[in-house]
Amino acid sequence: MYRILAAIGDDEDRALEQADAIADLPDSDSEVSVTLFHDFTDNPAGASVHQVAAVRRAAERLEADGIEVHYAESSGPAAETILETAAEIDADLLCLAPRKRTPTGKALFGSVTQQVLLDTNRPVLVCGAGGPDGENDAGE
Repeated sequence: MYRILAAIGDDEDRALEQADAIADLPDSDSEVSVTLFHDFTDNPAGASVHQVAAVRRAAERLEADGIEVHYAESSGPAAETILETAAEIDADLLCLAPRKRTPTGKALFGSVTQQVLLDTNRPVLVCGAGGPDGENDAGE
């Protein structure tokens, strides 16, 4: 079984892009298990990963393609929690969908995707949602 950790944010389009990319992998319907992960930065109401619309949409898409879906959630620095969860499930692949940011924005605010790429030895699949004109509108 090939284990994938898909870090899902709040953007449903990016989540569906990730689900599509995973479903397009070879043997995804029989040999792939996906853990949909959401990191809560602010969760005073105690929401669950199952309540995140983007996670639900990705799960629906993956399950429709016959892919086994699991769930994980955390609260903390996103890059760290992604890497910790990947280690916990012994992920074979990480799937991320970064936000489009200007170079200045990346320098000022950092990038979760960039940090994960720098700090992991696992393969990372980076997906981007295409905008109406074909531009990459991916978010993080």
